[in-house]
Amino acid sequence: MGSAHGRPDEAPPRTVSVCGFRLGRTPVTNREYASFVGTGGAAPPPWWHDPAHSGPDQPVVGVTWFEACAYAAWLSEQTRASWRLPTEAEWERAARGGLEQAATPWGDALPEGEVPNGPLAGPWPVGRGTANAYGLFDMGTIVHEWCLDWYDPEATRRASRGGSWRHHVRWSPPSARSSLPPHFRYADYGFRVLEESRGLQA
Repeated sequence: MGSAHGRPDEAPPRTVSVCGFRLGRTPVTNREYASFVGTGGAAPPPWWHDPAHSGPDQPVVGVTWFEACAYAAWLSEQTRASWRLPTEAEWERAARGGLEQAATPWGDALPEGEVPNGPLAGPWPVGRGTANAYGLFDMGTIVHEWCLDWYDPEATRRASRGGSWRHHVRWSPPSARSSLPPHFRYADYGFRVLEESRGLQA
């Protein structure tokens, strides 16, 4: 998300209005997640103290789907708003930025320097690149982002969207899907949160 809310009494995170909802400008960062951990809402993720993953502006990783949902519920209590994970459809709509047929969230190609080259030991900081037309950063890059939906009819895997700093190709098009059992923890799985906003047109 855009601005940190390291203490419960701080302002809500910066968001962007998209078709009836507001979405965090970036994936949730370590700085933002730290307040939740500090209240006992969840244990620190496995990579919490790893220097390659623990920068305050890096996306928090190693969070299960259940913990991501719990963070959203905690954020709702702190801000008196209604936060949750986005559905796949909401995530894709936001990622496209109004460019329904484009190959990337920015158009036909990624902006220059959007994704780092060379070996990486961990995810790069959020918000370092170019926003899409809706003002959202890092859509389809850095980390897979948990979504609200089940991925499969058997309800064994939760859906996710986005790219991964660990992959050879570090970005994914808006329509690309991925999934993971909801209790799994991966070093390239994070999330961003959605605020349900009354009065906005879908």
